[in-house]
Amino acid sequence: MAARADGRDPPAVGTCAAGPQGAADPAGPRLHLPAPPTASEAPEEAARVSAARQPSPTVRDETASVPASAKNPRPPRARRAAPAHGVRPAPPLGAEERARLLEGRHHDPHAVLGAHPERGGVAIRALRPYAKAVTVVAKGLRAELVDEGDGLFSGLLPLTAVPDYRLLVTYDGDEIEIHDPYRFLPALGELDLHLIGEGRHEQLWKALGAEPMEHQGVAGTRFTVWAPNAQGVRVTGDFSYWDPTAHPMRSLGASGVWELFLPGVGAGTLYKFDITRPDGSHTLRADPMARSAEVPPATASRVTASAYAWGDAQWMATRGDRPTHQAPFSVYELHLASWRPGLSYRQLAEQLPGYVKELGFTHVELMPVAEHPFGGSWGYQVTGFYAPTSRLGGPDDFRFLVDALHRAGIGVIVDWVPAHFPRDEWALAQFDGRPLYEHEDPRRAAHPDWGTLEFDYGRKEVRNFLVANAVYWCEEFHVDGLRVDAVASMLYLDYSRQEGEWAPNEHGGRENLDAVAFLQEMNATVYRRCPGVVTIAEESTAWEGVTRPTDAGGLGFGLKWNMGWMHDTLRYMSKEPVHRKYHHHDMTFGMIYAFSENYVLPISHDEVVHGKGSLVSKIPGGDWWQQRAAHRAYLGFMWAHPGKQLLFMGQEFAQGSEWRETSGPDWWLLDDSYPAAGDHRGVRSLVRDLNHTYTQAPALWERDTVPEGFAWVEADAAEDNVFAFLRYAKDGSQLLCVSNFSPVVRHGYRIGVPEEVPLWREVLNTDEERYGGSGVRHPQPLRPEPVPAQGRPASLRLTLPPLATVWFRP
Repeated sequence: MAARADGRDPPAVGTCAAGPQGAADPAGPRLHLPAPPTASEAPEEAARVSAARQPSPTVRDETASVPASAKNPRPPRARRAAPAHGVRPAPPLGAEERARLLEGRHHDPHAVLGAHPERGGVAIRALRPYAKAVTVVAKGLRAELVDEGDGLFSGLLPLTAVPDYRLLVTYDGDEIEIHDPYRFLPALGELDLHLIGEGRHEQLWKALGAEPMEHQGVAGTRFTVWAPNAQGVRVTGDFSYWDPTAHPMRSLGASGVWELFLPGVGAGTLYKFDITRPDGSHTLRADPMARSAEVPPATASRVTASAYAWGDAQWMATRGDRPTHQAPFSVYELHLASWRPGLSYRQLAEQLPGYVKELGFTHVELMPVAEHPFGGSWGYQVTGFYAPTSRLGGPDDFRFLVDALHRAGIGVIVDWVPAHFPRDEWALAQFDGRPLYEHEDPRRAAHPDWGTLEFDYGRKEVRNFLVANAVYWCEEFHVDGLRVDAVASMLYLDYSRQEGEWAPNEHGGRENLDAVAFLQEMNATVYRRCPGVVTIAEESTAWEGVTRPTDAGGLGFGLKWNMGWMHDTLRYMSKEPVHRKYHHHDMTFGMIYAFSENYVLPISHDEVVHGKGSLVSKIPGGDWWQQRAAHRAYLGFMWAHPGKQLLFMGQEFAQGSEWRETSGPDWWLLDDSYPAAGDHRGVRSLVRDLNHTYTQAPALWERDTVPEGFAWVEADAAEDNVFAFLRYAKDGSQLLCVSNFSPVVRHGYRIGVPEEVPLWREVLNTDEERYGGSGVRHPQPLRPEPVPAQGRPASLRLTLPPLATVWFRP
């Protein structure tokens, strides 16, 4: 039912007096109205008699519902509402209002379009560019509107109330019957607008964007967009042949939100917003809140609605039973589009869970899956923050992949990029003609390294956009973690900037206090709303309290990438064995700060691109055996070291070439037709055994973040290239890790151990022949000898394999 101009429900549809049916009006189009009741009919019965005499309209929507009031209409008024001879033109629009409407500058098109009670009847005005005629049809009513030019059609119908009407629009060779979008009340509630205004709408995607719904009994899509600086906004798409004129949106007051409900528009529809900037120019923009988009390089947004039925209830109910920093956490990082090039989300769901489960990783980390126009950015320059990239399928297809991983017992972490966004003219940059998502100060807006723009974290609506986006991925796609990219670039005002290129904060410091507040709000909101989810900071500086709770003044992340450990240890591994003694403490320095944060040890995509070489190729020397052996030894050291593990795809089988997003891992290295395939399969077998042994040894993960979980045994054997340490579980159970990064076998090497342990058993040795090693092992349990070593009263006499790491358990 249409709304009155004052926003209240319209009165019931009644009959009105009119002349004989079919009377021609030479001055205007034809109007068909019911005949008036006769004088002999009682007033109480007049409406029913008149209704009984109503003819069926020429074109009629058989599915349209009839309002209850129409079944028992009011008695007619004593006066006729209009002359009986036909439709008169509606009161004309003023020149300025007409121009604002046609030029997309009108803030309230519903005030002039649609149906409105006027003196003398009901005025109906429609904006239908290229139409030949527009006819109003309702029960017992068929009235052709007057053509005002420029696609405007209007008429003053001799009615006493706004009917439940539709529009019959005639084009060249075509005729369609539609609901009038401008007869509907706003489809966005006051609470939504209040929360948006406060910057506290934690499910913002349910209020902004394109939402298929039923509104006032009619199916369609509600379009909403935040554009506070716009003079006007229109929605356009394939439903209007991309002509924006016909669908101006209304401003919902001080919120800066524009809204329009379009009946008949459903899932799959492509659309954009035509925004009139403050200077009167126009810009055509994708929806910042779009939940689906065209496949790049096309840039339109797509209306979508999820019909997915999840099958991971058990996973979701139990994933938060143990805190992440006290749980096994071994991550396989991958780029979905290139892991198996050409596979869709659903095809990946058939292969990825089995592969990851067989290797024993507890989680996958997906490089950004949000929509991005340039594949070479690997997803780190996002234009569709709420849309999984359509390159691999639709949003429900991505849900299917996450669900499949969960049902295989594998957690899903996605890379999330709230630090910056690209300058594409159809996306977020100066969205409504002025800086909106970016900071208005150019020194705070332009990212110096990537040619992108930084978000204005001090603006509550922008902060809301990002906080809700973090929640969105966790709630809508069941992801178990967010790895937040480029946190350091957010925290420092002088990041990659020279003197004079940045302005200090209100206290004269270099900290971006707005970004700090945003990260704290994001983390607190995610942890409150999404039990079991972990947030991970890629933060490369010594910022204090990254993983400290927000109520204690920290940023509130669950984990932090240990970039220092990664750089130090890879520098050590890049040296010839004879020179490693001069860099010995690159391997031990990380323990000085290992418990200052909850750390992840990352060997990520960043370390195997842009001339850095793959992990195995970083190791010097022309001896392929030694390179692989050192690669295996390093992985053994890493998996035993305090901190969680992350390994990028391809490194699990010692791929020699750098990663390329166009081709992905060199799977052919594992093929039987390749002569060295056994070498690469051996490394992959080691990664599998590292993971399985790791998850079964609480000493390696239960006390990762406290000093009580670690003790050095040998940290100073620089001449020998040897390291040894103990790890402890909560119940006191232990694991001994010994690494020899020299290419020689060391016989009779003494390692101090606790005297209370009677026997030690080798549980993992990276030098096993099945991994491609030389086979120097300890097949029998070892009994400690009462010979002091490294300050301990007892010791083991070991034979250390060359370029190998060995794990022992009691």
